[in-house]
Amino acid sequence: MILDARTALIPIDVQRAFDHAPWPRRNNPAMERNGLRLLAAWRAAGWPLIHVCHDSVQPGSTLAPGLPGNAFRAGFEPRPGEALVRKSVNAAFIGTDLDLRLRRLGVEHVVLFGISTDMCVSTTARVAANLGYRVTVVGDACCCFDLDDGAGGVIPADEVHRAHLATLRAEFGQVADTDEVLAWLARAAA
Repeated sequence: MILDARTALIPIDVQRAFDHAPWPRRNNPAMERNGLRLLAAWRAAGWPLIHVCHDSVQPGSTLAPGLPGNAFRAGFEPRPGEALVRKSVNAAFIGTDLDLRLRRLGVEHVVLFGISTDMCVSTTARVAANLGYRVTVVGDACCCFDLDDGAGGVIPADEVHRAHLATLRAEFGQVADTDEVLAWLARAAA
């Protein structure tokens, strides 16, 4: 994969609410470390970066605006001058100006990471691909949660994560890890 300045990094929903009830056990404790590495490299390159925040409109949601859980995790807050898109559904393109912002920047390729692999990251990746963007999901900079299977059992977060990355890879874009993306970025900057 070749990265260039027409590639935008989009961190999705890296918010505090996911650390507390009612959210179940999650996988990938390296998600934050890898996400911070991506942010640092992207900022150093000066390439497009658009943060996404989930402003839930569901009653009782820990992600509702004004609640502590709506805040970004430490280190993931947008810096002055960095774009922020606020959404209230799973896909960052629905009901927002994300597509317009990307098109005005000349972006053709989006690199996505965040929370959660199977919900907002996956849904945003699918819509991005349908809108004609090249899509890369940074799998080791995403995480998801154990999932109730509706039949009295639980699907472990690692299985949910692996299945969703496989689906994205099969149909909607590519899946890479943080080291791969950072190597591509270093080659592009050289």
